Amino acid sequence: MWLDTHCHLDAPEFLSDIESIVKRAKHAGVAGILLPAVRAQDFEAVQEITHRFKHEIPYLVYTLGIHPLYTDRASESDLKTLETAVVSAKNDPHFVGIGEIGLDYFVAELDPHRQAFFFHAQLDLAEQHQLPVILHVRRSQDMILKALRQRTISGGIAHAFNGSFQQAQQFIDLGFKLGFGGAATYERALQIRRLIQELPIDAIVTETDSPDIPPAWLRSEQERRNEPAFLPRIAQVLAEIRGIQDKDFAAAVFDNTSRVLPRWGALLNKV
Repeated sequence: MWLDTHCHLDAPEFLSDIESIVKRAKHAGVAGILLPAVRAQDFEAVQEITHRFKHEIPYLVYTLGIHPLYTDRASESDLKTLETAVVSAKNDPHFVGIGEIGLDYFVAELDPHRQAFFFHAQLDLAEQHQLPVILHVRRSQDMILKALRQRTISGGIAHAFNGSFQQAQQFIDLGFKLGFGGAATYERALQIRRLIQELPIDAIVTETDSPDIPPAWLRSEQERRNEPAFLPRIAQVLAEIRGIQDKDFAAAVFDNTSRVLPRWGALLNKV
């Protein structure tokens, strides 16, 4: 059983053929997908997609949050919308946390103070409801770690992790797992590959970040769209880098995901 812990099924790139996307993922052996919201106006869409396709992908789940790349278009009222949606969603077993939230210091034109305002407010909400968070940590690991240490957050996933080993260990010490995906399939991704080799196996989860971060074998512009059906092949590369069997890696990811996202774990381990 393969789990994709980060996939934007609601992205515009998937609108025209989402049914085919889901069927290919199911056929490839992907039994669980986490769909993180990125804007307040998308909350209903991620919930609707989850429940429309949960019979195809039985462990399809979602999180609610405001992504740092959308904070320039977000309003303070969106935080109230998020809080209302979270309170309502807590009765839904397919709702598993807050995300995608974080800080992005790669995109220069984004206001870091505005990003921080929304990030801290969402961390406070996660702490209040004792929910794990799905983190966007692009060139912002230290500032995110500082914010996490100021609160009691019930863990989560630092998605598409590309920090240092020391930063990785700090996230792990705070109860987080680290997400790895298509970037590791590039031979030049030496730092990511070292992390996969050297980190504790119980710190790693798999993801695609579809439709983004395409794996190395999607080389032409016509083939650049990533999708969850590629997760097993991506995970096999990660297992090879790690030096373990695919089945052992899949079992570790299953256990790691179940522990770090308890509401998803309740679904995954449901008899």
